[in-house]
Amino acid sequence: MICDPFDVFAAACPRMSALVGLDLGDKTIGVAVSDRLGASATPVETIRRRKFTLDAERVLAIAADREAGGILLGLPRNMDGSEGPRCQSTRAFARNLERLTDLPIGFWDERLSTVAAEKALLEADTTRKRRAEVIDHVAASYILQGALDRMRHIRAEVTR
Repeated sequence: MICDPFDVFAAACPRMSALVGLDLGDKTIGVAVSDRLGASATPVETIRRRKFTLDAERVLAIAADREAGGILLGLPRNMDGSEGPRCQSTRAFARNLERLTDLPIGFWDERLSTVAAEKALLEADTTRKRRAEVIDHVAASYILQGALDRMRHIRAEVTR
């Protein structure tokens, strides 16, 4: 079930379950997973894209292993907030994934997530080769962490 806007996704995700965050690229998919409390996101792996069926199978296997309650995709909006071809591709991936799972699927604005991930890796004095290996799933963790922080805020508002 695709849940858009984000507050609908937040409401659809069960409490005390992990979330899977994805940073979709043309050649790779960065994957991050949250803890059950929804407090922190951890980079997990980078999937080399082959074809949708195999990519989705791996994503859903990670979701099942972590007993995830939802899947969040980074939505690569343009800097002016508009949606271009990359957003259309992300939404198409979500529609196809929706056919294979009952988990709620949501979107999070991922503008500058890769820049933030790159900066963090540079500050950690990571080699160029290692940065290339991990940048996608580190970016996925930035995307997921932003969404987790927002979900915590939304849920705090509801309980007041």
